[in-house]
Amino acid sequence: MISNYLLSILLALPLAGALLLLLIKKDKEDFVRYFGLLVSSFAFIVSLFIYFIYDANKGGFQLTEKYMWISNLHISFNIGVDGISLLLVLLTTFLTPLTLLSSWKSINKNIKEFTFFMLLLEVGMIGVFVSLDLFLFYIFWEAMLIPMYFIIGIWGGPRRIYASVKFFLFTMFGSLLMLVAIIWLGVYASGSLGHFSSNLVELYGIGPKIQYNIQLWMFLAFALSFAIKVPIFPLHTWLPDAHVEAPTAGSVILAGVLLKMGTYGLLRFCLPLFPQAAIYFAPYISILAIIGIIYGALVAMVQKDMKKLVAYSSVAHLGFVVLGIFALTQESMQGAVIQMVNHGLSTGALFLLVGVLYDRTHTRLISDYGGIAKIVPVFATFLMVAMLSSVGLPGLNGFIGEFLILLGTFKSPVLDSWWFAGFAASGVIFAAVYLLWMYQRVVFGEIKNPKLNELKDMNKREMFILSAIFVFIFWIGIYPNTFLKVSETSTQKVIEQVFSPLNSIIK
Repeated sequence: MISNYLLSILLALPLAGALLLLLIKKDKEDFVRYFGLLVSSFAFIVSLFIYFIYDANKGGFQLTEKYMWISNLHISFNIGVDGISLLLVLLTTFLTPLTLLSSWKSINKNIKEFTFFMLLLEVGMIGVFVSLDLFLFYIFWEAMLIPMYFIIGIWGGPRRIYASVKFFLFTMFGSLLMLVAIIWLGVYASGSLGHFSSNLVELYGIGPKIQYNIQLWMFLAFALSFAIKVPIFPLHTWLPDAHVEAPTAGSVILAGVLLKMGTYGLLRFCLPLFPQAAIYFAPYISILAIIGIIYGALVAMVQKDMKKLVAYSSVAHLGFVVLGIFALTQESMQGAVIQMVNHGLSTGALFLLVGVLYDRTHTRLISDYGGIAKIVPVFATFLMVAMLSSVGLPGLNGFIGEFLILLGTFKSPVLDSWWFAGFAASGVIFAAVYLLWMYQRVVFGEIKNPKLNELKDMNKREMFILSAIFVFIFWIGIYPNTFLKVSETSTQKVIEQVFSPLNSIIK
């Protein structure tokens, strides 16, 4: 049955599309654009089939495929999805065609190469979320760096080389520590299994048995790599540079999907593989998450560049996700998963809207705007909804994630203090301050710049892209159960994996 190979098809589609692009002549720019859009749209359709086939009540890894790859080391091409990874796969395949469509006019050089790298990036992102073999995961994790490096470095802003190299070096440094930990884990597994193993499901049964002091070091090796990608304070310094210099499509994918790889890694690997270490480090990582929430918000308040403001808001919002993961309750973890999706939609929409303005005026400085509500009312309306979604207004998606995270943090047996939730809640207030203030200065007031009178409102292509995102912003805000039920069983399983070894030690 073809349903047994849907994940392979999902990976093969953008990869085949990228390779076929190499055969197309460079001067056929329109054909290249349509081809890239068609391939990424087909990938989204395949991911929808996966969503409808997946049994949320059953939970666990489904649609699994396993093919022996390096037989001597028992390394296999092992892929599958559970409720957590499925939502992130859907987010990836949903945003990729929209970002390609958003670049229709703004990217006007080396279009073939740009589309090639975007499709290649999609392969890497999907691969990270579906890998059930640590070695395969590492291959996709590293492979994803290359296309993003070129997207920022070739189509980015004036300081694009600095930003792309900084992004590459930060991520590469953490990844090498993770590779050492993967090798150690595989060798350690050979004592129980009789052979080297990088099979995640097998390692779930072995990791918790690792000696406590070694667990601590192994946890740190994995967590550092993921913390850089999130990024957790104080490892965030690469993010504002990468966001500001990246083209709009790069910023949307970077904020929408790439940052979620870090939080996904913490959830998928750090917690189940090293549960005792996860419980030990939970309060410390939660403190860093709260510092990130408050620091990101305070720095966002003083930004003059709209794109940099949205970039620092990502540091704050991802702090909420990390706090939700390490509060280790069902509510907080559900909130963290849905907030990953929410952040991808809300921040992706904000970056797209900043890109719409930049394409017309070639400036992102807040001081260059003011009073544009009278000139571009449609744009002002879209920006208002995206901004309120990011703030966490009830009825929109952001509220659901933040509410569940704060609720779960209050109930957390690991953090065991209301101070964590109390300080985190201040981040919601700060978010309202910097986003509402930005909106007021850009949209309302007097028109100080005469050139703004010539500003054109959003066209049909731009409205279609934002409307597609807004469907899910309202859907999650009004009826979140559609998405929460997908991840419920999977998040419950992660919590059991963390606390079961501890319960057995107590007994």
